[in-house]
Amino acid sequence: MHKNQGPVYYNDYLMLEKFLSCQEPLSKKFATKENPEAHDETLFIVVHQAYELWFKQILHDLDAVLTTFKKPTVEDSEFSYIIQRLDRIRKIQAGFQNNFEILETMTPMDFLEFRSLLSPASGFQSTQFREIEIKLGLNTVDREGIDREFFLGRLNEADRTRLSGLEAAPSMLRLLEKWLERTPFTNKENFNFWTEYQNTINKMLAEDKATIEANAAGLSDKDKQGQLENLKSTQSSFDNLFNEEAHKKVVADGQRKLSQKAMLNALFIMLYRDEPMLSMPFQMMTILMDIDENFTTWRYRHMLLAQRMLGSKIGTGGSSGHTYLKKAADNNRVFADLFNLSTYLIPRSRLPKIPAEVKKQLNFHV
Repeated sequence: MHKNQGPVYYNDYLMLEKFLSCQEPLSKKFATKENPEAHDETLFIVVHQAYELWFKQILHDLDAVLTTFKKPTVEDSEFSYIIQRLDRIRKIQAGFQNNFEILETMTPMDFLEFRSLLSPASGFQSTQFREIEIKLGLNTVDREGIDREFFLGRLNEADRTRLSGLEAAPSMLRLLEKWLERTPFTNKENFNFWTEYQNTINKMLAEDKATIEANAAGLSDKDKQGQLENLKSTQSSFDNLFNEEAHKKVVADGQRKLSQKAMLNALFIMLYRDEPMLSMPFQMMTILMDIDENFTTWRYRHMLLAQRMLGSKIGTGGSSGHTYLKKAADNNRVFADLFNLSTYLIPRSRLPKIPAEVKKQLNFHV
């Protein structure tokens, strides 16, 4: 706990004189009697500076979480801090979504009054946002071809070098993967959870097939064949998860990012989320999905705003405007593997029973 070192004045503490002098519209600088300052450029600057301030706080909290996960062992007592900081990021995201509504009070014609002054600058050059993406787990190699080009090509050399260097450090995605791989419980002496789980899945799929066959009289040959094909596809999806070589191929093809062991242990946490020892890990994974979803939503809102303001014009940074932004929203996901685990969930009533010795490890005991 820090103690007071003397009187503090509000304006001095927040450096407001300096801070509030940072909104300098270019249209004011180049204003003439015939072409006066564009009134809404101040709004444009304030909103984007507010974003950058919140990005700074997100990085502050994300760095703290990354530091914890870089340890060889993440202590149980640290999960409350991890969840608290990730949840703060989630709440910050919810707050700055409203900035789009504020920006939309500026009409497209108001924007055109100063837009040409901004070229070739663009939000793509927000190095803080790029840093957030990298630290979460979105590296240059994960991007679409055009995205990779714009990711590096629109930055100055110093920023390009710094961001490229960040990609060598372990991201949240990779640290989560290593942590999941270390998760115990699923393979103990005299108990292999995944054998029990696969037996349950096979029974459920056999029951589904029997149901289709029993109702065959009310189905056309085409409908029956379609249902059987869907069932076959479901079986293939389950088999793929448990086949290590098949899983490696899917990862190599870019369709998954997490290792098979990490995926299986994440699935175990989701299936047994009600067990006390798994409750906080489940909360953490849920918040990471929320953060991923919120950034995807933010990118879509950004795309819609760009279309609303520019129509089909190119962006100030030379991109294809809203078309490029839509591609980024569709492809720049980090934790899609966690979302896709819902494919493998089963009803609680069908969960394999956990042996007493494992059950004891999953509960708090005095």
